[in-house]
Amino acid sequence: MTLSLLAEELDGELQGEDMIFSNVSTDTRSLSNGDLYLALVGENFDGNNFVEQAKRKGACGAVISRDIDSTLATLRVIDTHVGLAKIANLTRQRSTAKVVALTGSQGKTTVKEMLGAVLGSCADCLITEANFNNTIGVPLTLLKIEEQHRFIVVEMGADRAGEIAFSVAATQPDIALITNASPAHIEGFGSLQGIVLAKGEIIEGLKDDGVLILNADDAHINDWLVRAGSKRTVKFSYSNSLGTAEYYAADVQVQNDGSSRFSLITPVGKQTVTIDFLGKHNILNAVAAAAAAIEAGATLEKVAQGLAGLKPVEGRLSKFVGLNGCVVIDDSYNASPSSFFAAIDVLSHMPGRKILIAGDMKELGAEANSAHISVGEYASSTAIDEVWATGEKAKLVIDAYQGQGRYFSSKDELVQALVAIADSELTVLIKGSRGARMDEVVASLTPSGEI
Repeated sequence: MTLSLLAEELDGELQGEDMIFSNVSTDTRSLSNGDLYLALVGENFDGNNFVEQAKRKGACGAVISRDIDSTLATLRVIDTHVGLAKIANLTRQRSTAKVVALTGSQGKTTVKEMLGAVLGSCADCLITEANFNNTIGVPLTLLKIEEQHRFIVVEMGADRAGEIAFSVAATQPDIALITNASPAHIEGFGSLQGIVLAKGEIIEGLKDDGVLILNADDAHINDWLVRAGSKRTVKFSYSNSLGTAEYYAADVQVQNDGSSRFSLITPVGKQTVTIDFLGKHNILNAVAAAAAAIEAGATLEKVAQGLAGLKPVEGRLSKFVGLNGCVVIDDSYNASPSSFFAAIDVLSHMPGRKILIAGDMKELGAEANSAHISVGEYASSTAIDEVWATGEKAKLVIDAYQGQGRYFSSKDELVQALVAIADSELTVLIKGSRGARMDEVVASLTPSGEI
């Protein structure tokens, strides 16, 4: 692409010589010779300040949002963030790949990995890396599209209304999937209904002839069905208890190691599926991924093959043998009340002495106190043996727990007590929001002591 053509697309002002580029970089540290540098601006940084550094690294030009004194060819636009999304959309439009976009309060990263594994067993598949699911990460993912890609899986997260709308406008998916809506990151949305509305933004960006995939078990499905209008919609469910889902699980068998085996029921037939993931909710995640994969063109055999070979993402109910033979269930990546409940269910079915180790849940706004209390109350109704906690709000979990609970004023004190009792009879579930850094507790129980 040339800078002059990009200037027309972005309604920008080109200064200097017209240049040809094939790659866009927003970070001078990873910029390669011949790249176009795009200067993003945030609360604590201004990429316009690094244009000269980009020139020294070999940039062919720069997209900027204010006047810069440079001999480098520049394209000035009003908003480089919007410019990034438009460039990403141009890349997406040139691709013939089937594009799947997904969002939701929980499960979206696991579903993304499952879907990527299935579609990747069919043909070249590009998926969102790590947690690059925000309004910068989504365009950067789209910029990685190559001619050989037949499938693209884009995960979309949001902290406030409008962010998914921004991401999906750049993506223009053929298939859109909403895993669920629950009080996660509620602070930025104002209410649960605000979250439902924000997740539904993905529907507006879906192509008119696209497919919307919804969770029949979610209480808010009717909100999304109304919003979808005449767009084709299919539903997935754990057991199809309401009789409305096209994709669901039957004959579920949980193995001794926590893995699951079930019959996947679909409009194109039935298939036995095995997944090495803990928890009932991950069976639902597998059904969701299967629905999206089959709607994208995968066979039942490829679904089974892709799911069977996949392991959990670290920090998301990933299980390993830790210090002195104890069993560690690492769910430290993030937390909300509903994901805590699901994780507690998993722990309650494990053998031996079972301890829940809880850290704070973040970004819950006015719901923070009641959310932590609900975790303690829910834990009281299950077969776990003890609850330990650290963190300002996590103390409320202990206060509400009607069993043997221990509160630690510091993470170091908790770690010392935990290491002292670690043995082959112990199973611990470690969970909290990323900001609580409960991965440090996980590290204390790994043989290497590393996160």
